[in-house]
Amino acid sequence: MDINSISDIFNIGVWSIVFIIVIFQLLRSLFFVPTKNAYIVERFGKYLRTLEPGFHAIVPFIDKVADRINLKEMTIDVPPQYCFSKDEINLQVDGVIYMSVDDASKASYGIVDYHDAAVQLARTTTRSVIGTLDLERTFEERDIVSSKVVEVLNSAGQAWGIRVHRFEIKNILPPVSVNEAMERQVTAERTRRAILAKSLGDKQSRINISEGVMTETINVSEGDKQQLMNEAEGKAQEILTIAKATAESIQKIGKAINEKGGEESIRLQLAEKLFSKVGTLGDASTRVVLPANVADFQGWLKMTDLEMLPESK
Repeated sequence: MDINSISDIFNIGVWSIVFIIVIFQLLRSLFFVPTKNAYIVERFGKYLRTLEPGFHAIVPFIDKVADRINLKEMTIDVPPQYCFSKDEINLQVDGVIYMSVDDASKASYGIVDYHDAAVQLARTTTRSVIGTLDLERTFEERDIVSSKVVEVLNSAGQAWGIRVHRFEIKNILPPVSVNEAMERQVTAERTRRAILAKSLGDKQSRINISEGVMTETINVSEGDKQQLMNEAEGKAQEILTIAKATAESIQKIGKAINEKGGEESIRLQLAEKLFSKVGTLGDASTRVVLPANVADFQGWLKMTDLEMLPESK
């Protein structure tokens, strides 16, 4: 094989390699950016532009994709840490951050690792906020801690191109001794509430019973009062009826006396009444008043007249 043949083979090999490299770089310059993603493009090591979702092509050998940023909302765990409350209680606190990237270029060039930066800032802010709260308030006011952490992270995140949506505290764990004391306190509070509820129930029961007795007494007295009123009204009506009947009988007797033969008729009735009374003279309980002249029948009628005229029976 002569020198020309060797040279030709070498040239073909070199050009083949160059061709393959060019084809490979051309293929590498084509990108399909997924939704909720952003690619950072650099030209000679300097930021050029950000590729949005879709199909893109860059200049081979000059441009390159330096970073791929995920724009989806992500969760970042904040590891447990020890924090001192205002009343010097050592608490173990952990949480979780919900955040997303708003500006891909700032997230790529503004800080080396925005994940770790967000976690460290959340931990320091949590320690400072819990240091201003008493032990009981740390359990009741978690929203205060969360809102303060979100505020601080969003303030710093403007330079990092991130936005924190929320921060949630997962656990606040006091020491074992404090936890036992809190359990005893809760038990005592429950016992106190139970005793108070029972006493209020007994009080209400006694009130209900006394109100029932009072109502019953009032009803009975009202019934007795109404009965007495009814009886009084009945007796008054009876007296009025008797008086009215007596008055009417007297009027009729007087009218009958004034009529012709009326006096003789009255005297005849009185005589009959007198003779009917004579049969009772034998009773031991009968008191007899006799006229001076027992044989005087007219005297008997006058005495009987005084007794019988008002009688309505």
